[in-house]
Amino acid sequence: MKWRKTIRVLHRDIGYLAVALTVIYAISGIAVNHINDWNPNYIIDRTTATFEPVDSAVAVDSALAVSIAAQVGVEDEIASFFRPDPETFDIFFESATISAKPFEGTAEVEQVKSRPVFRETNYLHLNHPKKLWTWVADLFAVALAFLAITGLFMIKGKNGIKGRGAWMTAIGVLIPVVFWLIYYV
Repeated sequence: MKWRKTIRVLHRDIGYLAVALTVIYAISGIAVNHINDWNPNYIIDRTTATFEPVDSAVAVDSALAVSIAAQVGVEDEIASFFRPDPETFDIFFESATISAKPFEGTAEVEQVKSRPVFRETNYLHLNHPKKLWTWVADLFAVALAFLAITGLFMIKGKNGIKGRGAWMTAIGVLIPVVFWLIYYV
């Protein structure tokens, strides 16, 4: 078997194996690149709500926390609560927070929901599983390097690495070098 045919076969088969991981890393990479514009893992809804104000003599306790939560529409189980100052009563849930002004009858409600697909892809891309996944991610990186290098030799002639391919490869190398010079040096 000629070396070019061997490269083609390996390039094809490793490429097939890498498709799913490439899509996962692409989705997550775009999401993480724009982390200053949005939270790729969670949807965070912030709303203002009103409830029946309480008398200043009423104790700030679990019964009041349950009452406020019910009035503003948060149905989760209360994890904890406390008073950061005399006017504010914060109530914490697994996926929500209420910052209430009991004597005014107003509250800021923040609810957090998992963002489907993005959270899972980010979990893998940022190597949160650790352990065996680290080896999978390393093998994927090696596979990408193999695909990049073998891709250089897939085509012969004027469109291959000795012709048009050389120019395209040079431009591909130049792009990160220019940005490195602009932003790093």
